[in-house]
Amino acid sequence: MTRIALGIEYDGSRFLGWQTQPGGGTVQDALERALAVISEEQITTIAAGRTDSGVHARLQVAHFDTDAKRPESAWVRGVNAHLPEAVAILWSREVPDDFHSRYSALSRTYRYELLNRPVRAALSAHYVGWFHLPLAVEKMREAAALLVGGHDFSAFRSSECQAKTPVRTIHSLEIQEHSQTIHFVVRANAFLHHMVRNLVGTLVYVGKGKHPPKWVVELLRSRDRAKAAPTFGPEGLYLEKIEYGPKWGLPI
Repeated sequence: MTRIALGIEYDGSRFLGWQTQPGGGTVQDALERALAVISEEQITTIAAGRTDSGVHARLQVAHFDTDAKRPESAWVRGVNAHLPEAVAILWSREVPDDFHSRYSALSRTYRYELLNRPVRAALSAHYVGWFHLPLAVEKMREAAALLVGGHDFSAFRSSECQAKTPVRTIHSLEIQEHSQTIHFVVRANAFLHHMVRNLVGTLVYVGKGKHPPKWVVELLRSRDRAKAAPTFGPEGLYLEKIEYGPKWGLPI
């Protein structure tokens, strides 16, 4: 039995999220069908993170076990030949049996791209979030700094979140200006369901002047999702990077 790790990118607007569903239509469904063709056996994949419907990935990492002996190119070009155009394998590596795409990960990085102009997007409607009023970026950066560190993020998790604990550690939360878009780049040990989209909504509330930056501290202490801002849409969210230790030899 061989364990293979894959680096994957996908356009989330074409799928119903990562996680397999009875009716199909997810990234995992498409990937496992393509892997089955190449391996000539049923394959089950495990991903580093389960992205929601509409959320994109510039780098998702998944692993699977197989009895099939194939060259590395078969798991990339061969599998890609059987995948829809909205998902592609970037690389493959044979890894030790104790590698786990989820549990071996040291951190995850997400990027939320927010179009900040009076008029909504047309060409990029499925790939950016949108907010119409001018935002005070420095105020948002001040608030973002207060969210860095280990906290109980109950106020930023969805009611459907199944995580055993709401405590997470944000290593960094950067806010970058790119012409008409604002990028929220957050790196953490792990994330709660809808956590990034709820963080963005809260920072936008600060940026538009509804609350001062220190309001985010009150939210953290309240542990009350109802007191935070609405969840931003999935369109602007990208799984940007998964970090692993060098011992695994992955090309990231």
